[in-house]
Amino acid sequence: MKSKILFSLLTMLPFAANAAIPYRVEQIDMPVQPSVSGEDSQALARLRRFYVGAAYDFSIWNNGADGTVSISGKNTSSFEVMAGVRAFDIFRVEANYMRASAKWDAFSLTGDTAMINAIFDARINNIYRLFYKQRLVPYVGVGAGVSWNSADGATIEHKISPVAAAMAGLSVEMGEHFALDFGYKYFYMFSPKFNVIEDFAPTAHQFRVGARVHF
Repeated sequence: MKSKILFSLLTMLPFAANAAIPYRVEQIDMPVQPSVSGEDSQALARLRRFYVGAAYDFSIWNNGADGTVSISGKNTSSFEVMAGVRAFDIFRVEANYMRASAKWDAFSLTGDTAMINAIFDARINNIYRLFYKQRLVPYVGVGAGVSWNSADGATIEHKISPVAAAMAGLSVEMGEHFALDFGYKYFYMFSPKFNVIEDFAPTAHQFRVGARVHF
């Protein structure tokens, strides 16, 4: 009789052991799916990442003096084309080509100028897009590149000159596909070494009007 009771108790031990183990719930983190609604903080960079455009530049060129030689800068017009990629909603990288035309009273310069620009847009966080579409977007930027130059009325020692620029402006966004740009750019060219005047670095105040198409 005692052996039967002991056997019964032994058979119940596995069930008792399992009952003593605490019940645990393992929490599994599910991956968060990115929003595709166009209302998150990186919607524009994701949905309209690339753009192309063109601009008209009105340039006011600087005066220069070197000893007994002085030259007066003239106002010129030029055009540029651009292609860009938006890394973030507030930051884009842009490559542009400008057919530079500079004039002074003693000579003139023509340059094929290629630049890479880094531009920061003052854009309101896109979480508010559900209620508000931002149309006016101020921007600032810097750029660097090279210019392949030729001169009329002078000779130049360096036909390839580094260039740099700083810019600021205002974009008027007509929806997500099209924007108008109104801006200012300070353009600086390291001295091409003109024979007419030594150590003269052409600089210009450029006022720009352009348009961009996003896709």
